[in-house]
Amino acid sequence: MLLIDDLLASPFKGVWWVFKKIHQAAVDELDKRQQQTRGELSELYMQLETGRISEEEFDAKEKELLNRLDQVKSLRERQVSPPPPEGRQQTAPQEGGR
Repeated sequence: MLLIDDLLASPFKGVWWVFKKIHQAAVDELDKRQQQTRGELSELYMQLETGRISEEEFDAKEKELLNRLDQVKSLRERQVSPPPPEGRQQTAPQEGGR
């Protein structure tokens, strides 16, 4: 019976694997976007401190970058991680000796 169970479950395991890969790619993309935005924000602060940009330019760009960080944060909060894959479920023997 275990071989038959494996054969019947294999298409579902394949689909599950694809969904896990898609989920991981989305998480990686959010992490990358967050790191990139933080780097841009850090660069922006350095530009302000060295006088390469004015306060007005800084305020406008900072607002844009902080909004982008908020978007990433809200996406991560809405993100639902996939449940862990379930192992084999033991079924109770049926009455009547079947």
